[in-house]
Amino acid sequence: MNILIFGLGALGTVYACLLKEKGHRVTGLAKKPVQETVRERGVRVTGIWGEHQAMLDEVVTGVEQISENRLDLVIATVKSYDTEQAAKAIAGILPPGAHVVLAQNGYGNYEAAAKHIPADQLILGRVIFGAETTGPGASKVTVIADDVLLGSPGNLIGQGKVEEYVSICREAGIPTRFSEQVMKYVWGKIIYNSALNSLGAILEVNYGKLADIEHSRKLMESVIREIFSVLERAGQEMLWPNAEAYIKDFYEKLVPPTALHHPSMLQDIQRGRRTEIDALNGAVVKMGKKHGVSTPVNEVIVSLVKAKEAMNLAQSAPK
Repeated sequence: MNILIFGLGALGTVYACLLKEKGHRVTGLAKKPVQETVRERGVRVTGIWGEHQAMLDEVVTGVEQISENRLDLVIATVKSYDTEQAAKAIAGILPPGAHVVLAQNGYGNYEAAAKHIPADQLILGRVIFGAETTGPGASKVTVIADDVLLGSPGNLIGQGKVEEYVSICREAGIPTRFSEQVMKYVWGKIIYNSALNSLGAILEVNYGKLADIEHSRKLMESVIREIFSVLERAGQEMLWPNAEAYIKDFYEKLVPPTALHHPSMLQDIQRGRRTEIDALNGAVVKMGKKHGVSTPVNEVIVSLVKAKEAMNLAQSAPK
């Protein structure tokens, strides 16, 4: 299969390396410094899934550089704020019958991509394994809480076709399964990230530490309850009947497998990069205003992350 990985960050590197190792033709799209390193050294994955290394067929900085234009699958792993720009570029090279998997954090990626790519070519992914960048084209898989889920919102793409991509990922060593309710699972991850990722970035601790301390537990539970209030008013169905049921699963099933994971948002802040807070707690605040639901704790979380982000961006700016 001819596959384009759009973004060679922590997650994209894992997909590129493992799919290439399995024998697929893989093109990676990355920024210039990463492109140069990956062209020379390939991509490397370490961590809980073992050690893997592969040389990609092509590494480009723009879709116009791709020599093999008959793509079968695109896996988009860019940050949420780059989704629409990426979708616009992908739309220009995506042939009929090919599909795009959106393997990203946050709310709004599907809606942004659908502005440029037909909905019957879009597959939504819920990715809940953790990976950290250890260098250009190098990634370490640190934790996994559940299988990756792939599905078509509205079931516009037949299960058989989605299952084909599920099998490709599973054979490459990435635990994956199909879901007819992928949006419900995506919202489950948004809640998980809004409670853990943002607060972990502010306090600079792993997920387990947040669950150990009474004060951070209270904050996370408030974040969760506010989100459920917003989703209830918005009419979004969930896999849990209420916030209390989610909180029970949160502490018993979701946090323990990822307790040692450090939030990606913290990694972004430490590297002087923009965070995805607007697609997580920020999206909740925006939805709350739209539906007349107060979200004071989420609002404070957003302000704290943005303040920390701005301070680190200022420090990393060229003098």
